[in-house]
Amino acid sequence: YTTGGIEARDSGKIPEQHALLAESKRQEVLQLDNEIVFNEAIIEEREQAIQDIQQQIGEVHEAFKDLATLVHIQGVTIEEIDTNIENSAAATKEAKTEIAKASKTQKSNSSLLCILLVIFGVVLLIVIIVLAT
Repeated sequence: YTTGGIEARDSGKIPEQHALLAESKRQEVLQLDNEIVFNEAIIEEREQAIQDIQQQIGEVHEAFKDLATLVHIQGVTIEEIDTNIENSAAATKEAKTEIAKASKTQKSNSSLLCILLVIFGVVLLIVIIVLAT
């Protein structure tokens, strides 16, 4: 081979190498573009997921606020029930005392009535004896 022959052979390879290099770079750029599009899609998907989570957290927050309101209302209701139970217990105790007094009074009145009937019977007997004589 002569130097001129090698140069001629190499000079044909240079445009071919440039074309291969350009094609390689073009494919590399396309691959990078695809990766960018893929990464952007992943980022967008994650942003949407984060927004969904934020919305769900907001809904849970509202549910807990409603629950806190219900618990507060029930606490007030329980306090009212407790007060009513205490009032009922006091009223029951007072009623028991009043019933005991009424029972004593009734027994006393029954005894008094019996005594009055006996006295009336004795007086009536005396009147009958006096009138019979």
